[in-house]
Amino acid sequence: MNDLDKALGDISSIRRQMARSTQFRGFGPVTLAATGLFAIAGATLQMLLLPSPAQQIPAYLATWVSIAIVSAATIGSHMLTRSRRVHSALADEMIRMAVEQFLPSAIAGSLLPLVLLRFAPSVLWMIPGLWQVTFSLGVFASCRFLPRPMFLAGLWYLFTGLCCIAIGDARAFSPWAMGVAYGIGQFLVAGILFFQREDGSEI
Repeated sequence: MNDLDKALGDISSIRRQMARSTQFRGFGPVTLAATGLFAIAGATLQMLLLPSPAQQIPAYLATWVSIAIVSAATIGSHMLTRSRRVHSALADEMIRMAVEQFLPSAIAGSLLPLVLLRFAPSVLWMIPGLWQVTFSLGVFASCRFLPRPMFLAGLWYLFTGLCCIAIGDARAFSPWAMGVAYGIGQFLVAGILFFQREDGSEI
């Protein structure tokens, strides 16, 4: 039984090593582009329904958290099916690796508004910028198993997040602070995945 356990452990280690050295192709360009459209739609919705977002913080947060949840669900469901087609036997290991890389920034981004609402409501205007900075950290963490140009997407989100923070007041709640950042950012991610995909691979 010890030999069998050792053999199974060796196989598991080999699978993990193979997953770490293989580029993850579970993200589809079309799906990522769709989440960019979600961001633009969210900005349009905010512009129409929340004329004074600084005085409507709960509604503002609900709008963008809802868009984030829909985007994550869209990406996640497509990632599961696509990974099993593209990576076959390594799919579960690679999905786990992809989630582990991005999960810390997602958790941090989820906790930020709760902490600021409770302990520092006067700086809630920083939320859009902090969301973008934490998102950039997730992109950077994921770069090692994605196409190398994905580093540019991380830089984009870092740049837009710092710009939002540099504004220094409630103007950071502008609908386009989020709409432009995530709209262009997700289109950039989709473009990188599209042009870096292997010949003949699905989109």
